[in-house]
Amino acid sequence: MQWKAAAAVVPLLFWAIQSLAQPAGLDAFRRPDTVPFPGNAPYDRGIATLGKMLFFDPRLSGAQNISCSSCHNPSFGWETPVPKAIGAADNPVHRHAPTILNAAWITPLFWDGRAASLEEQAIGPITATDEMNASFEDIVARLTAVTEYKAWFERLFPGQGIRKETILTALATYQRTIVSGVAGFDRWVSGDTSAVSEAAKRGFTLFTGRANCVSCHSGWMFTDNRMHDIGLPATDLGGGGVPPQDPTGYFRFKTPGLRNIVLRAPYMHDGSLPSLTAVIRHYADGGAAGIERQTDINGFAASQGDIADLIAFLETLTDNETNVPTPILPAN
Repeated sequence: MQWKAAAAVVPLLFWAIQSLAQPAGLDAFRRPDTVPFPGNAPYDRGIATLGKMLFFDPRLSGAQNISCSSCHNPSFGWETPVPKAIGAADNPVHRHAPTILNAAWITPLFWDGRAASLEEQAIGPITATDEMNASFEDIVARLTAVTEYKAWFERLFPGQGIRKETILTALATYQRTIVSGVAGFDRWVSGDTSAVSEAAKRGFTLFTGRANCVSCHSGWMFTDNRMHDIGLPATDLGGGGVPPQDPTGYFRFKTPGLRNIVLRAPYMHDGSLPSLTAVIRHYADGGAAGIERQTDINGFAASQGDIADLIAFLETLTDNETNVPTPILPAN
């Protein structure tokens, strides 16, 4: 009986020790259990599969030479590893391609926050002359000529078939399934104190403390989904440039989430910072030199060790297990 009583105490004691080792507030970064889908576009496996095919299909571009995945490549955190992605006309687009990782939770969308939903967002790059340069009239005609696509749309959207609205629904449904996988940080949140290094733990303490990165990069996705001026030199007006222009929104851009951030260089809306070291130094310095406007960052003292610890923490947000196979597209 004495042995049984002692054995019962050990797990409780171990749990208590683990709990003391966990930083306060770690639960605020716990992954959600479900993916939010809107009531008018609930999850449907077939529609998501169709949306994936469309996402990787160059038929959605005017010259049929690029696809959505050309700018949102899963191998690079659903971005591209260049400051500005190359559009259908073989020229750089206006801004760095933002990630669509965890898109189901992102609102508003675009760097300037001009779209309220994934359905609305998809219209922009598809029809923009410097991006995919297509029209939905041409896309509908092109997809209708493909026997397999015609059958898919008729089965999944009875009475509607291939049209702009069903194309957008399929694309948005697929994009809501693009969710970052479990990373070392998530295992730490769940109680595995060995899942991240001591340097990463110090980095997290700095991230949520003295550096105050958490003031904008909060929650499990590490974004407040708000617009901020982070002190970059720019002529791009950001959210304030969206018609009707609002000067209070000038130079404000959407806070990106930090999941898989180490895969997503270069950084910022203009792709101007090549590395995480450069990003952290930018924030520590309180913005770029010569910026006279009032920004949303204050700066903080950062040694080389602090920067290394912050990067060690950010590395724990990387999911190394998710594989996104390219779909087999229907032939003409």
